[in-house]
This record gives sequence, C-alpha cells and structure tokens, in this order.
Amino acid sequence: MERLRICFVSSEYAPLAKTGGLADVSAALTRYLHSAGHDVRAFLPLYRRVDDGKRKLQPVEFLQGIEVQIGQSTHRFSIYKTTVPGSDLEINLVHCPSLFGREDIYTQDADEHLRFLLLSHAAIISCQRMGFSPQIVHCNDWQTGMIPLLFRTVYRWDQLFDHVRTVMTIHNIGYQGIFGPNIVPDLELANDTYLLHQEDLNKGQVGFLKTGLLYADGLTTVSPTYAKEIQTEEHGMGMEEILRVRKERLVGLLNGVDYEEWDPAHDPLIPHSYSLEDPSGKAKNREALLRGVGLPGSPTAPVIGMVTRLTAQKGLDLVEKVLPEILRERDMRLVVLGSGEPRYEEFFLRMRRTFPGKVHFHNGFSNDLAHLIEAGSDAFLMPSKYEPCGLNQMYSLRYGTVPIVRKTGGLADTVDLYDPETGEGTGVVFEHYNTAGLRWAILATLDLYRNKAVWEKIVKSGMEKDFSWEKQGALYVELYRRLIASPRY
Repeated sequence: MERLRICFVSSEYAPLAKTGGLADVSAALTRYLHSAGHDVRAFLPLYRRVDDGKRKLQPVEFLQGIEVQIGQSTHRFSIYKTTVPGSDLEINLVHCPSLFGREDIYTQDADEHLRFLLLSHAAIISCQRMGFSPQIVHCNDWQTGMIPLLFRTVYRWDQLFDHVRTVMTIHNIGYQGIFGPNIVPDLELANDTYLLHQEDLNKGQVGFLKTGLLYADGLTTVSPTYAKEIQTEEHGMGMEEILRVRKERLVGLLNGVDYEEWDPAHDPLIPHSYSLEDPSGKAKNREALLRGVGLPGSPTAPVIGMVTRLTAQKGLDLVEKVLPEILRERDMRLVVLGSGEPRYEEFFLRMRRTFPGKVHFHNGFSNDLAHLIEAGSDAFLMPSKYEPCGLNQMYSLRYGTVPIVRKTGGLADTVDLYDPETGEGTGVVFEHYNTAGLRWAILATLDLYRNKAVWEKIVKSGMEKDFSWEKQGALYVELYRRLIASPRY
C-alpha cells in the first residue's frame, strides 16, 4: 500500500501537553500512523511546560528564527524536535516564547487567536521549507480551524499544496474558538474575507471551528453516535445546520485506546498485574486502592470509581441529587479523582466529610491514582450529559471494571447494556438524562454485584472487547485514502 504523507497539527499531545482526551488521541493516532509506515509530521506548540528541562529538544537548523507577519504584528518562531515517548516518532515543537511561553496551555488573553494562528502558519511554512508535500493535513479542534481556509487563500500560490486534502476533527463541539471582528485583519485574507461566515461576521464574531467545518475536505468526530448528535439542535451548539449540510463529508470514527499504557497485564502503575486469562490480581488491586485511600473494605460493598473533570457536562448535577441518598441507603465505596468547578469540588469534599467510611475524594489529578482507580474499582461511573467519545469507559472495560454510563456519544457506542434474558452486555446504561435514570443505574449495579456469577460474566465480556488503535487507526487511513482519491471540496 502507498505510504501516505500526513501533516498532523494539534494544540495538545500526550504526555507533553495535556488537558484532556485530545492529547491522548493526538499521540496515539500519530504513533499508529508512524508504526504503520506513513510519513507523519506532527506539530505542537512548545509551551513552557514542555520545555521543562526533562527532555532533549533538538533545534532543526534550517527552521530557526522564521518571521511571520500576522496582521500588524511580526512574530518569530523556530522548530525543535523531540522523540515521542514509547516511539521513535519525532514531533515538531513550535518555539515562540512571546505566544507560547505562558503558564497555561490555553488562556483568556487578548491574543489567544494569534497563538493558534501562529501554530497554523508555522506548520504550513515548515512543510514548505522541508519540501514536504502532504497529501493530508489533519486539523484538530478550533485551534487549527483556520488551516483549511489558509490553504485556499494565503498559501494557494504554492504548488507544493496543489493536491492537499484537509481533515477537520471535532473532539468537543462545545469549544469553538469564537472571537470578535477585530481579529479579521490578523487572518491576512485581503480580498478573501467574503469566505468567512458572513452571518457570523454581521453578528460581530469569527469562529475558528466553524471556518474549519466550512472548508475542510473531510470532517470527523470521535464516535459514530456523536456524529449524529451534533447534527441536532440539542447537541450541535449552533453548528448543526452546517453539519447537516455537510453530512456526506462527516464521519464518526471512535477513538482507540492506547493499550501500551492502559492494560492491567503490563501496567507499571498498579501493584498487581492481571488479565482476562488470570484475573486474580484484580481483587488485590481493590484492596490496595481501599488501603491507599483509607476506606474499609467489605466483600459485599462494591467500589465505584470516578476519574473526571468536575464540570456540568459530566453529569455531576445528577450525581449531586442522587448520590447522598444512595450512600445513606446502601453499603458501597466511592473513590473520586478530579478537579474543576468549585461547586462540584465542594460537593465531593462534603460527601467525604459526611460519609467518611464510604467516600474518598482526591481534589486534583494523579496519573498513578487514576490507574489504580481503574484497576481497583468494581464499577466506574460516567453519567455524562454528553460525551463525544470518552476513554475511561474503554479503559474500564479492559480493566474488568463495569462501566455505569448514560447512553450518549461514545458511551453509547462502546458500552452494551447487560440483558438478564440473554446474559449479554458489558455494563449498565441509562438513557434519559434525569435523576430517575441515574438512580436506577447505580442501584441496578449494586444489585448485579450481589450475583457473583452474573458479575463475572459482565466483567469477562468487557475485558474481551478490543478498542485498539490498530483497529481504529486503520479507519483513519481508509478515510485519508478516500479523500485523496476524491475531488477537493
């Protein structure tokens, strides 16, 4: 098969810079493409947290001190390379301290749009100077949304890009990169400003993600169900009309799981290894988790874990209303790891104080604890209001931890409701986003746990699932090939 030339641009890349699943997907997908023999040039901003002195950064000699004019401002960038952990793939880091040398990955600063315009220009200019003619330029979320338009305007003169096809992936449509009309001069569109979404412009706004959705050759999102949901008014967040118009170019491709990192058979962050063939270590990890968080164990009290951003999207308003009553009624353990909105942080702190023998809450993030919660919990709670893909439910399946999820987005695509009549299913799924649905799901899980034969069957069915990037990544390659063979949009 033909070796593809792929330019991949992202604002996050694990473990270098991460706030969510975008980072994991960027790293895992590019590693898969590289291992499959494709020529992948990945670009990421060199944020302050990346340049922490812990990794070797090698300057690319012919890509140093390059000037870019963005509106009235001139910026200089240089490219450094570093090897991706767990691979021999090299990633290109865009060094521009005036824009990326800040404490956080994302900011509320007035020049936020400039930061990611610079990333977009830097990726394209670097390809020019490398003499690299990508067949596919894969853009991710709003931060790279202007790239498809830049190829049609600012860089259309360059024959190097005559055959390029652009892919725009929506990881979460709630983040759209909307700015005021004052940024239009910075786009350097000259006589092509008519290509911007004129209705938005009349309203006094410019949307980076919307621009990408208008002009990319192919559109993807991170699960088949989410691809359908975002075409509705309920979930489209103002993008549904464009997505319905472009539905023939939109495909939902489920994210894969990096089983190099997330597999209990060889996870260095858990004390006891185990597998589908030998699951005995699962109970030992359960003991280690409870001991580590200071909760008493009980063979009849299931351990329910949560690793989550503490935001309304994650269904925490339902949890607030349902959980206290269940904790008073039933014997269970709850271990929560996360941070976010103060309201939800205070709620879980209050639960820890109110139910000291049943609830533990770690406010913040710990990768070690995240792995131990997956390995040591009996069930994993994800009652999301919406969930583009979700990864933790897929981690849970591999770790023999039964997911409790709402039927939305990627959760609907990856977890099958256990059916007592057929004996088939991998978790507990509730459909309607309300307190009755969540209460039913948690109580059903507690009841299922009492029947050890049934529970073991559900666990086994989950551990047999395969969501590897070897399967999911191949779907991206198929999409790339279809786009290359088809006319430009």
